[in-house]
Amino acid sequence: MTHSFMLSWPLSRQQKPPSLSTLKATEADLYVMTRLLGYVDISDPRFVAAVLAITFNPLFWNVVARWEQKTRKLSRAFRSPYLACYSLGCAILLLNFLRSHCFTQAMLSQPKMESLDNPVAYCVGLALLGVGTVFVLSSFFALGFTGTFLGDYFGILKEARVTTFPFNLLDNPMYWGSTANYLGWAIMHASPAGLLLTVVVALIYVVAVLYEEPFTAEIYRQKASQSHKRS
Repeated sequence: MTHSFMLSWPLSRQQKPPSLSTLKATEADLYVMTRLLGYVDISDPRFVAAVLAITFNPLFWNVVARWEQKTRKLSRAFRSPYLACYSLGCAILLLNFLRSHCFTQAMLSQPKMESLDNPVAYCVGLALLGVGTVFVLSSFFALGFTGTFLGDYFGILKEARVTTFPFNLLDNPMYWGSTANYLGWAIMHASPAGLLLTVVVALIYVVAVLYEEPFTAEIYRQKASQSHKRS
């Protein structure tokens, strides 16, 4: 006869079974992703181009900015950190336009989702687009051009980190505003491909934040420390 035994580990070391709510949430996520993938041809060249553009942009600006911060070669080439920062900012803007173009083309090349193709969903998407635009523009006005486009890597620092609107509502509002824009744009087009690409946008921004945030916090900590010593 076969006997079964329960391990006599302390309760804290035993793996608790997932709760019913967790299982339901996981099942819901899987259901949504399965439905989206059922509409999306991820091998379509336009979809692949959009994924590459979404992935490349933060990689480009982080690599270039870190290289500049370590070598100051852009500042020397342009004979000014401000001109170098403006040039990088213009390059980033052009890449962002290309990303948005690829995103839109990927949506238009793939089928719509019938359940999203209605006036209510369109209005929801439009509202998200409006909220996202407010976050992006207000972030830009709060930071200025150099603050938006990695001026701190060029040695162009503000007196302190910006904490006014929209930074008093959430961290990295420009990233999440941009994500809301893409989400709204996808819903307005009833596009499963757009929704899936928005997930890619959000994931890439999460990685970018994890990479950028410690550096930004450290340089402003050093600036505050130096100011304190001088005073």
